[in-house]
Amino acid sequence: MSSVIDEARGLAAAGFKTISSSHIFSYDALSLLQAVGEEVGGVELATAVVPIYTRHPFALAQQALSVQAATGGRLVLGIGLSHQVVVENVYGTAFVHPLRAMSEYLGILLPLLAGERAETVGEHFSCNGGPLEIKAERPPVIVAALGSSMLQLAGSRADGTATWLTGPRTLAAHIVPTIKEAAAAAGRPAPRVMAALPVCVTEEEEAARQRADELWSLYATLPSYRAMLDREGVEGPGGAALVGPESKVGELLDGLEEAGVTDFTGAPFGSREEIARTRDFLAGRA
Repeated sequence: MSSVIDEARGLAAAGFKTISSSHIFSYDALSLLQAVGEEVGGVELATAVVPIYTRHPFALAQQALSVQAATGGRLVLGIGLSHQVVVENVYGTAFVHPLRAMSEYLGILLPLLAGERAETVGEHFSCNGGPLEIKAERPPVIVAALGSSMLQLAGSRADGTATWLTGPRTLAAHIVPTIKEAAAAAGRPAPRVMAALPVCVTEEEEAARQRADELWSLYATLPSYRAMLDREGVEGPGGAALVGPESKVGELLDGLEEAGVTDFTGAPFGSREEIARTRDFLAGRA
């Protein structure tokens, strides 16, 4: 844990505005971010993302508000479905009607985060309790969404979306316009679009793309990510990665901003020298 806090302290000192934590097979994202937030000031703390099937929305609201209170209101609560193979094989929970499950989850989570009572009976999630007695501001809620229906749900009820391995063309032509239209139709503010992609600043582009394909090969087999890679017109993660010298990666980042991506999270990869070069470049952009 101390090494993670040291790394976060270095990222904050370098000028990065947000520190994100995934929630897969390592630290619990919210617990980690609370530990980081208590030691490192001045940065936003985002979960990217907590799967909804791991805890009841009442429990997540309780934990999220506790983290929010402990870190001075810097939490961005990213939530998502995870994947059928994980939900059923790891958690032992049925992965059915995922859109309905997320809708029911938000129907409980959002009122509780806002200091209200949640009263609902659903097919997947039910609750009759609250309000929570925690003095903390409601954190923004980001729903990981790739398909049109989930993007429409995120735009109409949450504060934005978070993506991973979704390339520049797909973000510009699908993700951004779909969620923005849904938010506008619901009379909500423009949503945040938090896009995460592998990044390698290098002169060896082809080698870097091959390396990305190896590192993230599993994602190319998961249906939701496979659909985004196919939409992008690439074979694997390497095709979606931002790869090249500083000038090229800079142009790609400019294109994401022009397309409506509000927050970019880079996952540096490559040799030790390439990772250091990439972090230095991203710090300059931050």
